[in-house]
Amino acid sequence: MKTLPAADIVIIGGGWTGLLMAKELGKRTSLNIVVLERGGMRKTEDYASDMDELDYFIRLRMMQDTSRETVTLRRNPDERAQPIRQLACFLPGEGIGGAGEHWTAQCPRYQPDCLELYSKTVERYGAKRLPENHAFQDWGVTYDEIEPYYTRAEQLLSVSGKVGNLRGQKIEGGNIFSGWYSAEYPNPPLKTPRFSAMFGEATKSLGYHPFRDPAAMNSVPSTNPDGISRPACQYCGFCSRYGCMIGAKAQPTNTLLPLVEQISRVQIRTHATVRRIIHDKTGHDTTGMNRSAKGVTYVDASGEEFFQPAGLVILGSWTLNNNRLLMLSGIGERYDAATGKGTLGRNLTHQVLFAGAVAFFDKPLNRFMGGGAVGMRIADFDGDVFDHSNLPFLRGGTFSASAYGAQPISGFGAVPPSVKARWGAEWKKAAVAAYDRSDAITFSGEHVPYKTNFFDLDPTYKDYAGDPLLRLTIDWNDNERKTAEFMTAKAREIALAMGAKEINSFAGYDHYDVRRYQSTHVQGGTVMSASPEHGVVNPYMQHWNMPNLFVLGGSTFPNQGSANPTPTILAFTYRTADAIVDRYLKKPGMLA
Repeated sequence: MKTLPAADIVIIGGGWTGLLMAKELGKRTSLNIVVLERGGMRKTEDYASDMDELDYFIRLRMMQDTSRETVTLRRNPDERAQPIRQLACFLPGEGIGGAGEHWTAQCPRYQPDCLELYSKTVERYGAKRLPENHAFQDWGVTYDEIEPYYTRAEQLLSVSGKVGNLRGQKIEGGNIFSGWYSAEYPNPPLKTPRFSAMFGEATKSLGYHPFRDPAAMNSVPSTNPDGISRPACQYCGFCSRYGCMIGAKAQPTNTLLPLVEQISRVQIRTHATVRRIIHDKTGHDTTGMNRSAKGVTYVDASGEEFFQPAGLVILGSWTLNNNRLLMLSGIGERYDAATGKGTLGRNLTHQVLFAGAVAFFDKPLNRFMGGGAVGMRIADFDGDVFDHSNLPFLRGGTFSASAYGAQPISGFGAVPPSVKARWGAEWKKAAVAAYDRSDAITFSGEHVPYKTNFFDLDPTYKDYAGDPLLRLTIDWNDNERKTAEFMTAKAREIALAMGAKEINSFAGYDHYDVRRYQSTHVQGGTVMSASPEHGVVNPYMQHWNMPNLFVLGGSTFPNQGSANPTPTILAFTYRTADAIVDRYLKKPGMLA
């Protein structure tokens, strides 16, 4: 193993969190920074002439290679976990930009009470209403504390939309059920496609409050506070699972990478797979703090192994990789579901997401046009906006009518319930007729945490390098099943109000199923907390047992909100960057 010259800071991961942290620390300090990314380099020009649906959407060109490394999954501790051989239920990205390259760019905030899930739920309903085996806890940070960082994230992304709660004033056309905003979105909302407009009219007639999705896609050409200019969206429909061919969608490669590349003290090393975080094992270092990270070991594309010493280590990869690397490195006490002891690996959640109603209409929808965050939504059933006193579940979510852009392969095949054939000439004829006359009303909901859903290392299966795979133990519980039942009925009600002639309703949740896409929003395992007894990191994302190690991303979320997590991830990354620059670097030690 070759030891490299020491860096002041090493950042693991070159996605949203890693590049944002590199930009902030690189511009605001004189420190030497190394960013290590396991995949290759990506830039906007790479996508300009290469939008192949079979390659990107079906064969998942931008995703992690499961033949080299995957995860195993079981639904309870009595089962033997099996490897996920083909990605379907979530799609971890790889390469510079990570999942931020192929995301849909939907940019809602979490509900304020999502960050105080335990205290707010008990305050309203009492502790007896909490689900069996729950793992509810507060984050240690309130919405009011994180709000300014949400605004910074939205400015960074040049979000298009309409705020519905501006400093406490409710504004029609925006989400009036959201937490308060200190500023309007930088850009006006995107256009409203036909299906979304029908949804808006129908939900309004039912007494609900539709609004256009906030999107990290430019509705008009704009320039963010960092001086990054991007063009307006052309509604081509190639967003989710693709990088934007013109750069209208905010991605790490078009929003952060150009800035990071200008900083001479920041090095980006691609094809650098981090194997371990190296740390002392004596319990104390010379300053009297707890254990100290010394750097990382990584393997390059040729298989050569390096030790990169660093004074500060920042772990900013995706949820699964954050958990696995800490476990392989022996940092923190792993969670034991049988005893309830330990914190590393607990509170695994995965966003509740399903098409509540696929509606079929007489007239065309022009659904081949659109974008990842083009559409309308209602939040009348989000979080605790509505009273759950007489309902058999807690929390909720939003309904949306999005126009992602139905492509010829992935968007084909839905037929109404009156068509009984599932193959052959009759099915083909019906599928062709339904292609532009059907679309989904989708429910995106919260997944509350349970003691029985967690991460650990698999005792049987290993990756290409001989290290144990990460194991997921997860299943749906009655709270999710009852939520799905209630929300499916609401989706059907909306579809009928839209004039649907036939409807395919969601069949409901049985057990967790890896064959069905459930969003790439897998959270938890390295959760934040106000005390080390309940989490891996403090509210500044600093490891409770290792003050010079910070962990970023959705793995730090104690529970899953209904909203897409990227704006919240960026907000907390900004907050951590401020804490490192303004406090930690001036006086290294615990920040909380």
